Amino acid sequence: MKKPVTQSGVIPLLGAALTIMSGVVVAGWIGDYRLNLTPSEPLGLWRIERPDRLIEVGDLVFICPPVNPLFEKARQRGYLRHGLCAGGFAPLIKTVAALPGQRVEIGESVVIDGHLLARSVVLKTDGEGRAITSYLGGVVPPGTLFLHSSFASSYDSRYFGPIPGAGLLGLARPIFTYDP
Repeated sequence: MKKPVTQSGVIPLLGAALTIMSGVVVAGWIGDYRLNLTPSEPLGLWRIERPDRLIEVGDLVFICPPVNPLFEKARQRGYLRHGLCAGGFAPLIKTVAALPGQRVEIGESVVIDGHLLARSVVLKTDGEGRAITSYLGGVVPPGTLFLHSSFASSYDSRYFGPIPGAGLLGLARPIFTYDP
């Protein structure tokens, strides 16, 4: 016959579970693994790889957003998660759509150097019906990256513009992911 779990038996179980979960998080952080729970890219386990070359258009990257009022407002609206980047932001997983010197035009969609960026419709309101301001466009400045996600409701450079490449953590490599 099974012995029922008593209150005194639950506390050690919870302590052991917490210890194991903490160990997994620390091991993941040290090993450059990240769990993506946002719809901008497939859900699941990802690894940050240090690039052995210059970043190129089309690279999928992890990058920390800059700490500024625009990103603070984005976090307050729920566009960004809390994490271990400066300012308490979680790293973004985005595709590099344009590099310094490239011209970005923002209208109903994004155009880079005269070519329409696929799946880049620019929304006027967010999922809650609140107005969202788009980036004005222009030449991508030195030291910055213009980022994109093909997920229609992604908060990316369509709205916040190019961000400093200094926040680049590395290339994003899926380990175990699910694309719903």
